[in-house]
Formats: sequence, structure tokens, C-alpha cells
Amino acid sequence: MKKYFPIIAILIMNSLLLLTCTSCGQVSIANAKKPGKRPLVIAHRGASGYAPEHTLAAYDLAKKQGADYIEIDLQMTKDGQLIAMHDDTVNRTTNGTGKVKALTLKQIKQLDAGAWFNHAYPNRAKAKYIGLKVPTLDEILNHFGHHMRYYIETKKPYEYREMNQQLLITLKKHHLIGKGSKRGQVIIESFDADSLKTVHKQYPNVETIQLGDANKMNLSEIKHYAVGVGPNVETLRAAFIKKAHKEGLLVHAWTINDEQTMKDMERWGADAFFTNYDDKALTVLKQAGGKAK
Repeated sequence: MKKYFPIIAILIMNSLLLLTCTSCGQVSIANAKKPGKRPLVIAHRGASGYAPEHTLAAYDLAKKQGADYIEIDLQMTKDGQLIAMHDDTVNRTTNGTGKVKALTLKQIKQLDAGAWFNHAYPNRAKAKYIGLKVPTLDEILNHFGHHMRYYIETKKPYEYREMNQQLLITLKKHHLIGKGSKRGQVIIESFDADSLKTVHKQYPNVETIQLGDANKMNLSEIKHYAVGVGPNVETLRAAFIKKAHKEGLLVHAWTINDEQTMKDMERWGADAFFTNYDDKALTVLKQAGGKAK
């Protein structure tokens, strides 16, 4: 019997090596949706259906409602500060005008980022929204620390050459990436593939999501630098989700505010979706039987 021991040992070693290398060369996925688990709910610009988008009030409400992530769109000021704002101008969501990149942080801090919401949605207006300020990324991270998960989009990073590096420096300062950080605490998304590749090269453990049109995505290419894709729900079909999953990619759809489409995302197997109404989404998913992650 002893003469067979070396052969058995070799067979066991080969089996272990095969199991270890099944995911070699691919981006690992920490937040993959397990069978029977509901999609993650991402607060689109905070709880923006109820409070002024990209303000601490909207983020606080999203946390209170139980959102899994808060989304932060990034723009960069004239003096190189990262702020939470979707548009590249301050016109729509403040009482000011002008391009973000043409204004200093001091100038932007003088603007009212909440009163517009009361005018646009009088049935949801609140006195406390008047006078809200545009927050910096640093202020948001100081406010929530490690008690929230962040989903950060770099807006047009090709126009702001320092945006990526400033973002990574800020996240590292708050111990949200790098040594000792928790994987999945931060997800970085962008339409710009080069930006995501840069992040992945410097911090391979930071999860990145490629945004875009489902009909135009090259999944076999994306899987080398991102853990998933973020398609517009208008271009999304169940077959695409199945195809992405076969490539080992997550699917995070945007933006979904009606109950039927929320149910579709659960039924189709989407891993997450963005919504302005976190409370509605969580209720719908609970009724559908999905358990929280």
C-alpha cells in the first residue's frame, strides 16, 4: 500500500491547485448576490425622492430608510475640491449659476442647495431644507464614517485630470480603501473606462462598476477591470443579466422608481438597483420574499 502514497498525494495536490485557480485572471466579486437574497438598494443621490439630492439631509434619510448604499456623484471645483453634485453646473440644484469647475469651494458654499426642492416639490417641502449647503466628499465621509457604504461616481473624469487621484487620496485618508479597509465599503462607478482601469490598477480590491448602455457593453473586456456593469434600465433585459452573470459580472441597474420594475429586477436576478425611493424599494423586495444581505 505504501507504494501508492506518492501517487495519491500528487492527485490531492493537483485537485487543490485546480480549485484555487478557478478564478485566476478574473476580478473577484465580494458583493455577489446569493440565491434567495434580494438586490441591494442604492440611494440614488441620497433619498432624492424626499429630500434635496446630494445633501446631507438626503443621505441621512437614505440611511434612516435602510438603503444599502448612498450614491455620491462627484464634481471638482476650481480649487480642486471634490463636491457632491450631479450636474457640471450649479444652476439646477442651487440658487446660483455657473460651471462647477469655474467656481471655488468658498463660492459654492455660499449657495442654497435646498430651497429649489421646496419649489419643485411643494408637497414634500420642509423648512429645514432651506439653506442647505453643497457637501464635499470629505464632509460626507466625516459625517458617516464606516457606518455607511458609499457608491461613488466620477463624473467626466477626463475633464478633471486630478479627480481620480484626489478621490483615492480622500478614501485612503478615511481608511475606506487600502490596508485594513473592508471590501465593498466603497464602490466606484463611471462611464469612463480609462478612469476605472486606473482605479483598478492602483487598488485592485476596490470594486468598480462600468456604466453604460447594455446593448453596447463588451462584457468580456469589462470583466478584466470591473466587478460589474451598471446599465440604464431602459436598455436592460433579463437575457443581459443572465449573460453578464455567465461572465462573472454583477448587474446594478439604474434608475428604478416604479414598483413593477423593482419586482422585475428581483425576478430577473439583478444584483442591485438605484432608486430615489429607498423605502418603497425595500418594502417591495420584502414582499417579494427577498432576504436582506
